[in-house]
Amino acid sequence: MTNIDHLAERLRTFAAERDWEQFHTPKNLAMALVGEAGELISEFQWLTPEESATVMEDQELAHRVRAELADVFLYTVRLADLLEIDLLQAAHQKIDENERRYDTSTFKGTAKKAPH
Repeated sequence: MTNIDHLAERLRTFAAERDWEQFHTPKNLAMALVGEAGELISEFQWLTPEESATVMEDQELAHRVRAELADVFLYTVRLADLLEIDLLQAAHQKIDENERRYDTSTFKGTAKKAPH
């Protein structure tokens, strides 16, 4: 059992103990994930690029960023578990796809978007 599998099991138990499975539909979890991503973004909203790079040096801000990022991760894990998606496998497949789409000879040092 991977750490992600263990976390998914813990989230499953947490939801079951509270009778929250009824609320944990793919739609609701996706919406909650987006909401939490928005809360994460709000922590960076008015920071300069330089300030955002040092966000973890501010203890209070670091705590908020860590908490929001954890929320995004937890909803992602819960949604993947519900949809029976192996997140590690999906992530590796996505990296493989990106390596094909973004060859280093064309995209090194640029933020250009690759064609689909």
